Amino acid sequence: MSVTKFYIDQEIFITGGSGFIGKALIEKIMRSFPEFSKIYVLLRSKMNKSADERLQILLQDPVFERVRREQPQNFQKIFAIAGDCKELGLGISPDDRKRIENVTMIFHSAASVRFDDNFKDAILLNTRGAFELIKIAECLKKLKAFIHISTTYSNPDRQVVEEKIYPPLADWRTTIKLAEHYDTKMLNILFAKYSSYQPNTYTFTKHLAEHIVNDHRHKIPILLYRPSIVVSSIFEPVPGWIDNFNGPIGLLVACGLGILRTSHANPNVRADIVPVDVCVQGLILAGYKLGNLTEATREDQLLQVVNCSNALIRTFCFGKIIELGRTIIRKNPLEKCMWLPSGSITDNVIWHYVRFITGQLSLALIGDCLILLARRKPILLKLQRRIFMSCQALYKFYTTQWLFLNENFLALKNLIPPEDLPKLGLFQNVDIDDETFYINGIRGAKQFLLHEPLEATRGTRIRLQFLFFLNYFVQIAAFLLIGRVLLQYLYGKLSNA
Repeated sequence: MSVTKFYIDQEIFITGGSGFIGKALIEKIMRSFPEFSKIYVLLRSKMNKSADERLQILLQDPVFERVRREQPQNFQKIFAIAGDCKELGLGISPDDRKRIENVTMIFHSAASVRFDDNFKDAILLNTRGAFELIKIAECLKKLKAFIHISTTYSNPDRQVVEEKIYPPLADWRTTIKLAEHYDTKMLNILFAKYSSYQPNTYTFTKHLAEHIVNDHRHKIPILLYRPSIVVSSIFEPVPGWIDNFNGPIGLLVACGLGILRTSHANPNVRADIVPVDVCVQGLILAGYKLGNLTEATREDQLLQVVNCSNALIRTFCFGKIIELGRTIIRKNPLEKCMWLPSGSITDNVIWHYVRFITGQLSLALIGDCLILLARRKPILLKLQRRIFMSCQALYKFYTTQWLFLNENFLALKNLIPPEDLPKLGLFQNVDIDDETFYINGIRGAKQFLLHEPLEATRGTRIRLQFLFFLNYFVQIAAFLLIGRVLLQYLYGKLSNA
């Protein structure tokens, strides 16, 4: 059976549909596998908007423009299910439980990807949320495949991560009980010791969720899918599509705006990045693979784990990313750039903080003073604080080299029948050169994140030339000032001697 035929008449339930991977997954199914029966999207009420209202807003996202042209009828087959992954039973009403009773496939993408979340909130969403969804899945008599989306960083204490489950760092049942009975402050104090000093609440609670999946592998057809760093698309739905500032593109945008000029990291560490369209194609194939297994075959196997990673297929060093991005952005600058696009990486902490204070904080302070004189609300120092905290949270990931083995992920391409190859060219990322990929990524950031023209306007290019000369004028002036102060100091010392 082809992949296209497999997805005919499937009723699919997706959590995290408003997130980066979730949007891309919904779009790909709607466009490439249009004969599905229904897609249910779990959405919570937010900002005085109901789940149905939020679904309509979601479907207006630019990511769905191509579907609107090619398969407009499929918008009638997308339905909202009101709920919240932090609630018991996911907060789904009895009526909505009845609506999803014929669901055949589940993609569980909902999670908080913030590294600084409170321990309590992370447990309830990332760990208990997975358990509550699995309990619902156990009641679905027609379920063929449950794909749980985790992360390759769920075992950050291991530098080589295979496609298997590792021993638990804590008992998931006990952890859920702790979150249900203790307050946020107490759990935040407990986190470091309880988690065996894991780098953040996200990786730890996703690690525990993997063990919930493993413990239920004999009860439902379930597969563990671990993406690495998911970045902007290569081709689908359009080159460079992205909806967040996370990952390398966020670094490049910050450098392009002139507000990030130094990063404390190892420039030689390889960043394991996967384009979102490749990640989604892997998800669709994983669901196809699992859905075609017989119950007897599943019971005889260990939990199937897929590391959606590049491993050694395609390597990007952080230093190379910044260097290449700086070159590309100077050719096609951002309309909102505040200073000369720059930035570099150093693993020397002293040199990093010297550059941070002189090259970022000082410019932010001067900029905020000018904003105050214009009688507007200063934002640059506040922005620098957010950048600093974000870099601190990511420090371990910028300085540690991991290798995520991905034999099962690579084997997915062998499942693609010839007639499905145009829809599932899974490894096209091997054939695109680095510069083209990042040119598209930056153009995507301009279009979808900053809402700017794809090509810089003439006024922006002129301003960039002005900032170029101003940047070096300030640097020369600063060196002369420092030199003068040092000479006066030395002269004073000699005079006193």
